[in-house]
Amino acid sequence: MTGSRPVLAVTPGEPAGIGPEILLRFHRDHPDFRIVAVADPVLLEQAASDFRPAPVIRPWRPGDDWEEGVLSCLPVPLESASQPGRLEPANAGYVLETLRRAVDLVQVGHASALVTGPVHKGIINDGGFAFSGHTEFLADLAGVDQVVMMLAAPGLRVALATTHIPLLAVSETLTSKRLEAVIRITERELRQRFGIRRPRLQILGLNPHAGEGGHLGNEEIETITPCIRKLVAEGMDLKGPVPADTAFHPPRLKRCDAVVAMYHDQGLPVLKHMGFGRSVNITLGLPFIRTSVDHGTALDLAGKGLADAGSLYHAALAAEELVASQQDREDAAPGA
Repeated sequence: MTGSRPVLAVTPGEPAGIGPEILLRFHRDHPDFRIVAVADPVLLEQAASDFRPAPVIRPWRPGDDWEEGVLSCLPVPLESASQPGRLEPANAGYVLETLRRAVDLVQVGHASALVTGPVHKGIINDGGFAFSGHTEFLADLAGVDQVVMMLAAPGLRVALATTHIPLLAVSETLTSKRLEAVIRITERELRQRFGIRRPRLQILGLNPHAGEGGHLGNEEIETITPCIRKLVAEGMDLKGPVPADTAFHPPRLKRCDAVVAMYHDQGLPVLKHMGFGRSVNITLGLPFIRTSVDHGTALDLAGKGLADAGSLYHAALAAEELVASQQDREDAAPGA
């Protein structure tokens, strides 16, 4: 792709983590991507001090031209000086402001998609902001009641019925209403954004052996199975509840387009084992395209020149593919 590439708004996330470095490394290795960094340019200059040759970072405003090889940066100032590996609660507001500004760019059409680097949820809360994760924060910004966190790697997509909550809270959070909404959004987005005509979803059970007929838990009987039956009766292609310990057997995965896991660590360890560094976090149900890296802030690597930008590259590539798919659908619509 060349000049037709879409503009991507990119937030590097936690300033003390590897986000600034992987953004610069991605820009250096793939200068043909049209990205706008939404960040403090001083922070990026500091992170670029060991790069040879030094990247050219240029302040950018909506309406400015894009120049290949130059990193355009929509300036958002840090609240406090940042050092690699050292968290600073005072910068929590800065992290959230970069997200707000980036979402604004996408919503008004100055960028086609949002790509996010890793944030540190704990330090944002320590900074005085109630924050359970990117996914939930973006849903609030967009005014959407329900979104779905889905990670995708070559050969596997995993959508989550619950996200960043304690394991103890999963059962009470996993209501029929919530599970139905997650399945509906996942099925709809696979059709509308990914172009899968009739998505096949594999729905996991919550308990070992999918509850074993109620002997190991009642969530399958009371919540998961009735939800599946209701949606199958409407015409959806759903299988389950499937025991999580057999759901990721390759022959099963070949017969489905996505797996719906009941909680964060039920499905994501398998996905990251299969595709760490190549997997992408995609938020389903937003009125705009958002992708993200599949890893955290890696404070122990920050400032050492060791961070791998592979996941950010794949997140940007996935965002471009989703933008292209959206454009194809709009071009094919009646009257287009």
